[in-house]
Amino acid sequence: MARLGADGSGDWGPYLENVRLAKYLAHAGVASRRAAERLIAAGRVRVDGEVVTDPASDTDDRNEILVDGDAVNPEPLEYHLVNKPVGVVSTAREPGGRPKVTDLVDSTARLYPVGRLDAASSGLILLTNDGELANRLMHPRYEVDKRYRVRVRGAPSKAAIASLRAGVELDDGRTSPARVEVVDSDGRESVLDVTIHEGRKRIVRRMLDAVGHRVLALERVAFGPLELGRLRPGTARRIRPRELDELRRAATISRGERRS
Repeated sequence: MARLGADGSGDWGPYLENVRLAKYLAHAGVASRRAAERLIAAGRVRVDGEVVTDPASDTDDRNEILVDGDAVNPEPLEYHLVNKPVGVVSTAREPGGRPKVTDLVDSTARLYPVGRLDAASSGLILLTNDGELANRLMHPRYEVDKRYRVRVRGAPSKAAIASLRAGVELDDGRTSPARVEVVDSDGRESVLDVTIHEGRKRIVRRMLDAVGHRVLALERVAFGPLELGRLRPGTARRIRPRELDELRRAATISRGERRS
């Protein structure tokens, strides 16, 4: 399995043996495991010249693996922490020509964002080509916390805060309870600390709208054990090995599991 270097990058061992095909594609940076399963089921993956449609099929580095006719060549694993500015989109591809978060990292790897933010929001985004870790971090089953510093219109009442902490009803279902603290308020505007583990689209904005407070600015300041710290907007850094170990623990991935 991949061996991590001191800077959080990785290199691949001599063989990945008897690994499920979807997991192999995820580790190779092709897509998350779930997206890889869809590629396989759609008949877009060939192993040694044969179309394979079962994501549970085993494979290893000695097989020739093609996706849409292109060879899959596992690349070193990379992990970057990015401070996304407002106006930058959280996608790896942007047909409209807007600046995208992957432009902020100097890398030739096929990186994609974990934990997207809308263009009007800023803050911490993880970029990686480790599809297995990305899938775990985004899956609701693992309940990885995300913390936001939010500036809103008005001063939330005790009842509004209690509603957020209990969970509010949205058009796509009730939210899980949030941890909410009022950091500052002058009556006209307030700054809140909001921690959730859900990843539904624009969920923090919609939660606050639901209790009557329009979001004026939103910044993600932590994702699991990772914290934005003093990283300047528009810049990035490699995730440190200690941070990566903590991130894997947050996603319940052990070192032994990664070797399996």
